[in-house]
Amino acid sequence: MSRKYIFTNKDYSPQSIMSTILGLLDIAALVCIFFLTYQNNGVSLQRYGSTGLLITIFSFVGLIQGILSRMEPDRFYLFSYLGIMLNILALCGISFILFAGAYGI
Repeated sequence: MSRKYIFTNKDYSPQSIMSTILGLLDIAALVCIFFLTYQNNGVSLQRYGSTGLLITIFSFVGLIQGILSRMEPDRFYLFSYLGIMLNILALCGISFILFAGAYGI
């Protein structure tokens, strides 16, 4: 039985982990906004709008961190790709809310 070992000095970038955490927080807050607005019969409160603004800011910051961490050499890129995808998904969710509000969907 032969054992194959791979020795590497690669690790995850702290920026990629932070990007993923921001993406998860954005998605969780977006789900909370949808749920609470649904519970309130479609009436959105002012605090939901401020939460949406924070989601947008955090998504842009997380997206930039994910892209910058992907550009680093000799790193594992799982959290970079995951952070980029989660932050893009959060931006799409906020865009949907704005589109639905503007056109009355």
